Amino acid sequence: MPTTYRSLFRTPEFTPLFLGSAAQNAGGTVGGLALGTLVYRTTGSPLLSALSMFGPSLAQVLGATFLLSGADRLPPRTTLAAISATFAVGTAAMALPGLPPGVLLAAVLLLGLVAALGGGVRWGLLNEILAKDGYLPGRSLFNMMSGLVQITGYAAGGALLAAVSPRTCLLLAAALYLTSAVVVRLGLTDRPPRTAGRPSVAETRRTNALLWSSRPRRLTYLGLWLPNGLVVGCESLYVSYAPSAPEAAGTLFACAALGMLAGDVTVGRLLPPAVRARMATPLLLLLATPYLLFFLHPPLALAAVCAAVASVGFGASLVQQERLMSLTPDELGGHALGLHSAGMLTVQGVGAALAGSVAQLTSPASAMTLMALASLAVTLTLATAGRQERRIPATVPADPAGR
Repeated sequence: MPTTYRSLFRTPEFTPLFLGSAAQNAGGTVGGLALGTLVYRTTGSPLLSALSMFGPSLAQVLGATFLLSGADRLPPRTTLAAISATFAVGTAAMALPGLPPGVLLAAVLLLGLVAALGGGVRWGLLNEILAKDGYLPGRSLFNMMSGLVQITGYAAGGALLAAVSPRTCLLLAAALYLTSAVVVRLGLTDRPPRTAGRPSVAETRRTNALLWSSRPRRLTYLGLWLPNGLVVGCESLYVSYAPSAPEAAGTLFACAALGMLAGDVTVGRLLPPAVRARMATPLLLLLATPYLLFFLHPPLALAAVCAAVASVGFGASLVQQERLMSLTPDELGGHALGLHSAGMLTVQGVGAALAGSVAQLTSPASAMTLMALASLAVTLTLATAGRQERRIPATVPADPAGR
């Protein structure tokens, strides 16, 4: 079983999955910043700008409700390639001139619905390729890649937006999505679905209920979703926090990605398992605390440092995902990880909408501070509730239908 980053790339199919995901993330980074800037320039609304960047996450709840059974019941290669191609077409369509903000938001919500299935397929396939013992270093490497892509993408996107139009950047994002589709289609083997049966709404709801039936898993899911989503609400206001210069928002996003990268390296490679298991709550507290300083409306340099330090706390998700996998049988791994991904992105979308609404009534800096306070309160509440559960093993109850 691979235990080092170098050995992961010698594992069959890991490299094309990694490269395809990198191109997909790059498209999302460049396209999201371009769309948020386009909407803000058109409307002047922090709420609509935040929703245009993070609104697709709101559709994840619908995907988790209706589509997620496909995560283990559809062929991974075909599904991932089709999702990337759909994003390429949808993003290119959003670059058409003259589209009103309502049409753009509707388009990103539809893409978010498709993305809910993609998370379950991708992480279920990663868990299948590496198995549970290799999942944490593998996911750590994916998170590091995501951080590096965001650092580069947001910095480059901010520079591009100062030189060319947001619509040109959207076309570049569409090309990156198309690249992802080609890499996945040509690089992965045609694996069969992990679970027999056809995807259905009923099967999705049944498995969701099965996964949600265990209190330790419920607390793990809530810890993965709520503190993270509230802090992403802070991040969704970067564009309106520094509206005069697109490169300023790009700098904040890039520094946040740099901090996330540092957190993933620390948790995935440097912390011994015994220490890592106790780090979820401290990291989640770190995730929110620096945003309390935004109430003082710090200058860009200090704001960038706060964003970087806070994002180290995103490493908590690796600890929590490792626990989730220890509580979940292999045949439900893709669905369980898809539910995590869909729930997390949904709450991020809710966080962006909530933060944007508060910013409309107050200011982006004040809204960031309030969202950080809410994240701290949720983290402390969940830590108290989960203290007794951490020592109680949990398994998925047997399915009487034998499915």
